[in-house]
Amino acid sequence: MAKKRSVEEINEKIRSGKAVVLTAEQVSAMGRESTPAEVMSRVDVVTTATFGPMCSSGVFINFGHTSPPMRMERLTLNNVPACGGVAAVDAYLGATETALPHDQYGGAHVIEELIAGKDVLLQATGKGTDCYPRTEIKTLVNKDTINEFIMFNPRNAYQNYNVAVNSTGKIKYTYMGTLLPSLGNANFSTSGELSPLLNDPELRTIGVGTRIFMGGTTGYVAWNGTQFNTGKPVNEHGVPVGNAATLALIGDAKLMNTRFIRAAYFEKYGVSLFVGIGIPVPLLDEDMARRVMIRNSQIETNIIDYGSGYEVLGRTDYQSLFSGEISLKGKKIRTAPLSSVKVAREIAELLREEITTGRFFLTEPVALFPKTTGLNKLEIRI
Repeated sequence: MAKKRSVEEINEKIRSGKAVVLTAEQVSAMGRESTPAEVMSRVDVVTTATFGPMCSSGVFINFGHTSPPMRMERLTLNNVPACGGVAAVDAYLGATETALPHDQYGGAHVIEELIAGKDVLLQATGKGTDCYPRTEIKTLVNKDTINEFIMFNPRNAYQNYNVAVNSTGKIKYTYMGTLLPSLGNANFSTSGELSPLLNDPELRTIGVGTRIFMGGTTGYVAWNGTQFNTGKPVNEHGVPVGNAATLALIGDAKLMNTRFIRAAYFEKYGVSLFVGIGIPVPLLDEDMARRVMIRNSQIETNIIDYGSGYEVLGRTDYQSLFSGEISLKGKKIRTAPLSSVKVAREIAELLREEITTGRFFLTEPVALFPKTTGLNKLEIRI
């Protein structure tokens, strides 16, 4: 009978200091000479990681009540609008929000500055009510003066993502970076064999309640992410080709580190937030061992024309993408990652050390994600 183990059995090995933990890259290398059964017998946990721009991110903030109390209905932080329609002194600040359409400073920058311990200018107004008589406030706040500072990201850690190119005769400025005309470059944003959801493509061990590394501290998977789509086709190695699954994540931003949470501006597109995520994958059986042995050469994704209608122009693999060059339509195209493999490796190693030394234990999901989902498109009906 094939060997199996439980999460609790792995946690017991972590407690006793006997757990063997390797990064996904280390296991991919091991897989060149070992079978899934051999990997299963030697390794207990595999750490995965990614560090890239994740626009669907933001923070909930509770500022604390003023005297006299106030309901903050319209508010800004360093002139960046936040959503005050949550409660009296609660707000949600989106990473991509800016004061003006073409600002190079936005919510992501405010989030990074708050995490760094800097003061941020809060300005708020309200109509005034019997229980909230104050109508305006202008003050400085920081992560020590506010109550809660909770990062909640509706869509992070895409399972796989497109390669972006531009076939038109004009430069295109996108969330995938600047795309040169006539297929002048190709940008991508997935960490390949290190990527969390590519090491557990069927999401057997990742679900609601999974404990993760998030931005330099412990976080959790809160739900499946928005645009979660398990309807994408898979290649011969069982890897989804295309965007596929996503995660909604939550963590205490007061404990995060700007090494792993960084604001970014994409020329003539807007602001985004780089988020560092690490997820441990327990090897429960040989099938899980086979999955984590995946190599960049076996992970494929679509090449999409962002210049003319998001047409699929072809397919490539991550070994080619990381080599710095792919071939398309008989042309050699230089490639560049938007995500940082260097920082992803750092995260995977940090998480490996945390588990090995008994400071981080694994959790079983309290609920698994749906297996059959697709995406709707917004129809114009007026």
